[in-house]
Amino acid sequence: MPLTMAEGRAAVALARETLEAQVRGSRPPPPPPDSGVFSEKRGVFVTLSTERGGTRALRGCIGYPEAIKPLGRAIREVTAFASEDPRFPAPVSAEELGRIVVEVSVLTAPRDVSAPSRRDLPSKIRLGADGLIVSNQYASGLLLPQVATEQGWDQETFISEACAKAGLSMDAWLREGTRVQVFQAEIFAETSPGGRVERVEQAIRG
Repeated sequence: MPLTMAEGRAAVALARETLEAQVRGSRPPPPPPDSGVFSEKRGVFVTLSTERGGTRALRGCIGYPEAIKPLGRAIREVTAFASEDPRFPAPVSAEELGRIVVEVSVLTAPRDVSAPSRRDLPSKIRLGADGLIVSNQYASGLLLPQVATEQGWDQETFISEACAKAGLSMDAWLREGTRVQVFQAEIFAETSPGGRVERVEQAIRG
């Protein structure tokens, strides 16, 4: 069931409060009530971006692709992880908090993409609506739906970049041993660091 705007705002507020507590070393916020959407197991990603001069740069993005934990608990955990994203040389500092924009993506369950042939797989991807998980028995890579829109990628580039995210060759999606899955996301984000929260709507292509 889709999240309401109030639930989306609460999700981002929980992530923001968790981030502040994690960075400042203070007590984390209490978990949401054990009822409603926050008690349901959902996949979720938290994205942190640094805003400077009207442009944003990724500062951390970590999540649970599968619905393995209640949403409230998952948001708190992945926010803490995102603040220490190992792709960056240092954790988010207290000095950065005033420049960080928080975004929460709540995911649907992944489903396999099917097509008459492997070369037809990109045509089954709806840019702006579908996120991708590409995996084999050794590795897995995930890209959120908004990544393709932000980067201006076409469908084949999107699936190729998901392969690269998994550490595979960019044409690995053509091989039978590579699994390609799509999922959708409800995205809620601050419009500015610590500012108003809005639902992020994206134009769908393909």
